[in-house]
Amino acid sequence: MSFLCGSAHQAPMSSRNLILILATSGFASTFSGRAVEPMVGVIARDLNSTPQTVALLSAAFALPYAFIQPVLGPVGDALGKERVIKVALAVLLAALASSIFAPNAETLFTLRIIAGAAAGGSIPLAIALIGDRVAVAQRQVMLSRYLVAVIVGQLAGSSFAGLLAELIGWRGVFTLSTLMVALALAATVIGFRGALPGGRFDLRSALLRYRDILSNPRALTLFGLVFIEAIAIFGIFPYIAPLLEERGGGGAAEAGFALGGFAIGGLVYSALVAWMLRRLGIGKILMGGGFFAGASLMVLGLGGDWKLDAVALLFMGLGFYMLHNTFQAQVTEVAPEARASAVALHAFSFFCGQALGVVLMGFGLRNIGLTGATSVAALVIAGVGLAASFALTRPAAQRAR
Repeated sequence: MSFLCGSAHQAPMSSRNLILILATSGFASTFSGRAVEPMVGVIARDLNSTPQTVALLSAAFALPYAFIQPVLGPVGDALGKERVIKVALAVLLAALASSIFAPNAETLFTLRIIAGAAAGGSIPLAIALIGDRVAVAQRQVMLSRYLVAVIVGQLAGSSFAGLLAELIGWRGVFTLSTLMVALALAATVIGFRGALPGGRFDLRSALLRYRDILSNPRALTLFGLVFIEAIAIFGIFPYIAPLLEERGGGGAAEAGFALGGFAIGGLVYSALVAWMLRRLGIGKILMGGGFFAGASLMVLGLGGDWKLDAVALLFMGLGFYMLHNTFQAQVTEVAPEARASAVALHAFSFFCGQALGVVLMGFGLRNIGLTGATSVAALVIAGVGLAASFALTRPAAQRAR
């Protein structure tokens, strides 16, 4: 059975313990990635830089996170996912600890590049490891429970880091983040101490695994779906705060509360996913996810105040995770012998879609306005839900034709 792939010689571990161990690194790495955004002004003042320059720290973290995926995937398959997660957390710990003492923006920028690449070895490989250790029937529920930690880390980094920076300074927030990653590394080392080391990395084998994955129509479908999903949903995010301010609907604090609604929607999904799988099935979950996300984008296009945006983003978060968690569970099965490589390509597609979505939404806002741009995105994400429902629920024999 494929869910035992890669773990046949390891000591058995309950799904609950596995999720708890992986959740510590998921929370810590996500917090460290999102904590800089609300501290841009504080860091800029302290390092005698401009907010525009310091804002690039987010890209300095996100781009290496995305582009390291095609490398870390086959490395995880070859050397062992547990081993690579440990090394990635150790590098992230070193980068964050060094950031506490960064004397200028240039040094901090370099350290964020290292931290982003290291953080890229945490969540995607954790998803692949859950695919190794958890049976298909329970995998989507287990993945959703793991995502709770990721979502809470995202929410804490986006919403609370700015408040903490006012109390303990941005270096204090980096210190807190360093301690979180240190605890995550300790939990990972102790929790996976019985894991046997993997083999050796071979470039030819890695390329052959990628060739096999990219020749799988189902894998290509999932990569395409998650790419378009990210374009449609995440393009609007950087514009929410300035759009609110422009129409007098709230400032930076209100924008933070509104964006927090997206994470809350993810938590709602995590609480309901087992019920959804029992009562609705994957096809209706996907159609519902596209509908909720599309309707939410339409509401955002109305240009209301931050409270209306918060409600819309809550339902957008619910719709997004209905789609995305299903895609994650499905992608863990497209290449059981190269699971980390498949998940890595999936993550790479997702982050590339996010980056392109921001560009396309900016173009749409300039040329057809807020309502027009969000309406197009709404139609696209609703189409993703319908297409995914059709493509991912067909019997295997029918897909092979």
